[in-house]
Amino acid sequence: MNSDFLIIGGGVAGLSTAQRLLQQGALVTVLERGEVGQEASWAGGGILSPLCPWNYPDEVTRLTTRGAELFLAWAKELHAVTGIDPEYETSGMLVLPPFDAQAAEQWCAAHGAYSMHQVRATDYNLLAQGDALYLPEVAQVRNPRLLHALRQHVELLGGRITEHCAVSDIVVKNGRVQTLITSSGKFTAQSYIVTAGAWSKEVLGRHALLLDIKPMRGQMLLFKFDVSPLRHIVLQDDLYLIPRRDGYLLIGSTLEDVGFDQRTTSEARDMLWQRAQKLLPSLRGMSLVQHWAGLRPASPHNIPTIGRHPQLDNLYLNSGHFRYGVTMAPASVEILLNEITGAQQPFDVTPYRAGWGA
Repeated sequence: MNSDFLIIGGGVAGLSTAQRLLQQGALVTVLERGEVGQEASWAGGGILSPLCPWNYPDEVTRLTTRGAELFLAWAKELHAVTGIDPEYETSGMLVLPPFDAQAAEQWCAAHGAYSMHQVRATDYNLLAQGDALYLPEVAQVRNPRLLHALRQHVELLGGRITEHCAVSDIVVKNGRVQTLITSSGKFTAQSYIVTAGAWSKEVLGRHALLLDIKPMRGQMLLFKFDVSPLRHIVLQDDLYLIPRRDGYLLIGSTLEDVGFDQRTTSEARDMLWQRAQKLLPSLRGMSLVQHWAGLRPASPHNIPTIGRHPQLDNLYLNSGHFRYGVTMAPASVEILLNEITGAQQPFDVTPYRAGWGA
């Protein structure tokens, strides 16, 4: 049976797109080269905010802010329907020195979604000098649980998922995609949506135009406490510590331009662990529970490409979210579906079409 939409990529972008299309009555099939929800969407920390939003262009923070606004209702919906709790939690974030306090204050004053307070880092079980910034509205979600709930909801809605299905060619005729050639045979639909993350440019092949999306490796560490020593997310430069409800503590992350190499390294492990111990002495002597790496879909300035292909009427892209695919997911799907249906957009979406370079 043919689908209305074929979605290439089963991470958070692909599954959330499938979920909303199914809810609108479409027939949807998701094709995933590996296993659904096991790449960058799973590997990330789940902070629902740019690490320091004042350091990012408006095109990024507009999407992350919109995504964060929609996230609580989305998480509640998934929990109610599937029984799986994505563990959305407004835990707040402490930003430790060094930082540009003036830029932070000006940005927060201009953006109503964020407030900011100056606090003492030593009041939070941390060894850090000077004042810290506390952003109380920053929330987090537990990525693996979110992906598990999304997959289950897609299947409950009647979506079809085909795993271990790699796309090798996109067959085009008269300005439209006709069919996909894959390792599992040919697939045909009315419309096609690429949500393949770091692999999106490779999937598109000669149809990628000037799209600049590439893999960027990030490594993470996981520890387990009986009771978490932290109540809030902690950020210093590019190092973050994320406490979960059950005592797990995530430490991340690296930013490595190494192509599609997904291996972990002892150098990254030791660097993250040592830096984290300097902030949180209770990590000393702890056993490492897990160490993993994911490949983010890196794009210039962290700005994703969302919308219709400039030359192919029935091909769409929702990719290139770099570090913020989970945070941006609800807003990205909103923009994409508005474009497909012709509905009004919540803001100017022109910047998210620019990635094609055409």
